[in-house]
Amino acid sequence: MKTGFKRATVPLALLILTTLTAAGCGGDGGAGSGKVTVWMYPVIMDPKANAAYWDGIEKGFEAKEKGVDLSIEQLPWENRDQKLATAFGSGKGPDVVLLGPDQIPQYQATGALRPVDRAIEEARSAFRPNALEAMSQDGKVYAAPIYHTVTSTLYNRKLLEKAGITEPPATWDAVRAAAPKLKQAGASTLDYSASNEASLNMSFYPLLWQAGGRVFADGGKKAAFNSPEGVEALTFLVDLYKSGAVPRSAMNNANLFTDQALGRQQVAMGFTNTPADAVLAEKAWGKDNVIVGPALTGPGKQVCFGMPGGLGINAKSGNVAGAEKFIAYMVQPAQIESMGRAGGFFSPRTDVTVPNDSAYAKQYEQALDHTYPGEPNPAARQLMALLSPEIQAALTGKKSPKAALDAAAAEADELLARQR
Repeated sequence: MKTGFKRATVPLALLILTTLTAAGCGGDGGAGSGKVTVWMYPVIMDPKANAAYWDGIEKGFEAKEKGVDLSIEQLPWENRDQKLATAFGSGKGPDVVLLGPDQIPQYQATGALRPVDRAIEEARSAFRPNALEAMSQDGKVYAAPIYHTVTSTLYNRKLLEKAGITEPPATWDAVRAAAPKLKQAGASTLDYSASNEASLNMSFYPLLWQAGGRVFADGGKKAAFNSPEGVEALTFLVDLYKSGAVPRSAMNNANLFTDQALGRQQVAMGFTNTPADAVLAEKAWGKDNVIVGPALTGPGKQVCFGMPGGLGINAKSGNVAGAEKFIAYMVQPAQIESMGRAGGFFSPRTDVTVPNDSAYAKQYEQALDHTYPGEPNPAARQLMALLSPEIQAALTGKKSPKAALDAAAAEADELLARQR
């Protein structure tokens, strides 16, 4: 029986999960009839649009698969991992759940997920290789990509022109060269988020990757960010900060545009900005002042942060066949396109381009080829918590870049050793 779209009747931030859907005893789930429960999160920012989209997906899927009762339950981002870990740990939870690449290692390692290779078999060759790689562990895919995010450089034309800069700085060397000109014109050069609440995937890690470095080594058993490449990346950042080319407000910025230096036109460029940031920039600066450029290039490579979101299957699902049918439905071109339209996402498939009337869509599409989702590891988020304060220590001059990274690496190695 059709149960309709499930959403909270209280504010999402106050939602209390009172019922966990029993999933049965595993297996192949017969022919895929019966109920399939999906845990979804507010990937579409507008609550009404989010509700309408997933209600349409329920109806469309059930019209195609007559014997399946699809129930898409909306949950808040807040405490997502804790709730999901509790559900998996208790042997309960949804049949299908939205996952990011950083979640897959921890749940795959505990046996909470089953591969989705069978569900994406027909579509597999159409996916962007980096999208599938981001969702894979040990040669198997554990979440089917249904959308892709991307970041790239964002420039304020007015500030660049005021400083006499005609070509937006697209490399580290160009950033360094632009800094004294912008300072003379009364602006900082590079936006950065150094708050402990900021994700390093949107701050330090892209610089690390651009230098040719990595976060982990030895199959994820040791830290690698204190390599010569890591020291070079942090030194680049520290030198800019000391000279005023990275604004002092960076210390309190948690990956935000509005009410921060870039949004207030105090800094000329950012390097991890989303399409939504470009829209905000239009409103704050005026459309003629917004430039979206290519992924920033460092001494090692050209790379930006971006990752897919995908659907994974609970290893203890009682309706695996039904779950696989839903995933196969969601990775089809029509659903990839509708998901992209509704959420402002890009396509994880090379044969599907999401129609986008944004003036910057082409630039962000090009940046997709340079996206990197980060380095999956069960301890990735804990490691960020160790590294962020040390980056702050280097920025404020309390430690040298090498000493700060070495200190963080020593703590990280202890953390990773406990994970084995």
